[in-house]
Amino acid sequence: MADATPPAAPADYPPLHGYMLLFLTAAIATASFMEILDMTIVNVSVPAISGGLGVSASQGTWAVSSYMLAAAVMQPLTGWIGRRFGEVRTFVTSILLFMLFSMVCGLATSLPMLVAARLMQGFVSGPMMSVAQAILLRNYPHERRGMAIALWAMVIIIAPICGPILGGWITDNLSWPWLFYINLPVGAFSAISCWSILRNRESKRVKQPIDFVGLVLLVVGVGSLQYMLDNGNDKDWFGSPLILTAALVAFVSLTFFIAWELTERHPVVDLHLFRIRNFAVGTGLVGAAYFGLSGVNVVFPLWLQTNVGYTATWAGLAVAPVGVLALVCAPIVGRNMNRLNLRLAVTFAFCVFGTAIYWTSTLNPQASFMQFAAPRFLQGLGLSFFFLPLNQIMLAGLRPDELASASGLSNFIRTMMGSFATAVTIWIWNSRTIYHHAVLAERISAAAGGWIAYRSALASLGIRGMHAFGYVEHLITQQAMTLAINDVFYAIAVIYVVLIPFVWLAKPPFTTVAKRAPTSR
Repeated sequence: MADATPPAAPADYPPLHGYMLLFLTAAIATASFMEILDMTIVNVSVPAISGGLGVSASQGTWAVSSYMLAAAVMQPLTGWIGRRFGEVRTFVTSILLFMLFSMVCGLATSLPMLVAARLMQGFVSGPMMSVAQAILLRNYPHERRGMAIALWAMVIIIAPICGPILGGWITDNLSWPWLFYINLPVGAFSAISCWSILRNRESKRVKQPIDFVGLVLLVVGVGSLQYMLDNGNDKDWFGSPLILTAALVAFVSLTFFIAWELTERHPVVDLHLFRIRNFAVGTGLVGAAYFGLSGVNVVFPLWLQTNVGYTATWAGLAVAPVGVLALVCAPIVGRNMNRLNLRLAVTFAFCVFGTAIYWTSTLNPQASFMQFAAPRFLQGLGLSFFFLPLNQIMLAGLRPDELASASGLSNFIRTMMGSFATAVTIWIWNSRTIYHHAVLAERISAAAGGWIAYRSALASLGIRGMHAFGYVEHLITQQAMTLAINDVFYAIAVIYVVLIPFVWLAKPPFTTVAKRAPTSR
């Protein structure tokens, strides 16, 4: 991919038509599908990965949070990378590196090796989505760009549906390394196709300074915070000097990061955008809402496999219905955005989320498959009224030259909150399990009438002595984990109710182009 002649400006390239446009759309959609799929395909396979590497299920979730954390850190840099090296080179190189680290993930023989590979996989995937969208729009005829956005939305909706199902099937019928090996042929098709079509249609490259100090502070601060959240439960939190050090490093780094970014001429994250009311409200709501969605997406399939006895395949099938109504309703919502009261639409979405997740909090291991799947099906209706209207609110009032920075910042916060959600919800689940186990165990004593009757029933089944205590200990642990997961779901449902008043802090009109003076720095 050596430089030959200086690339023309994007406007010099006529749009593609016919089979070339179709082929390019398929290649970019395939790569985007692969990248989004890797955010969800591992969720249902955490027990298998943990067992294969000899670690606990809570430690196995690091394979999820590490990927999302690395992708979040890289997303604000997408615009700079695309302008500096060219969008086509950035996209194709990201795919090739994504394939390389996918192979390393599959070959991992220990948890540290897998987490390191997932971190690198997340770093190289960070620019992929935004650059892919830019390439797609730049090569489509202007009058058909609406269709390009619609195709893009379909990929974003379908990939999370397929992730749990495909991940479960691969885990049960092949082995967990194949979750990563499947990226190799998919990535090869996309990289070869895109380079063959676009190698002479590179975007204009511009040399711009990079905020190296801000980037280092961001990586160190967010990485230390994530390490604290991931390992705090296993290391007794602030009773551990390591966790205490990580917390102090995170606090100092992020404090200096905020101060630096507010005074830097070319910040890696443009924090001045938070002065814009609708952007601040929209981004805050996206981050908080995505925290809840990601938390449910991680702990729900994990609970189904560790407590209910589901295989990875069936856990994936129970999770997947969330995308069915979203797939049907999203195009309808998109076509009628100008007619909708956007604040009312987001309020409706949060009501649906809260209702569906509260419904999930009432379930127990004796529930049927349909009872597990039904709340997820309802939750999909909320997704249709969440992403598109809230994205419109968030971008309202921004100048055209601010849109790229705003998208990068909002994606960074959304993905980072998803990464934090994995650690926080697992910690709450473990803590509440310990609490409920202690409460339930208190009821077992030699003089307790209920225990005497239950021990007699076990004796009639041939379960006596230490075997009876072992059986009851297993039962108490299972019930404690179920009560704890119900607490997690209940807390997340409450979050959505609390968020509703904040939706109405956004101020109409919600147009995406503003005649606002540049923000002074």
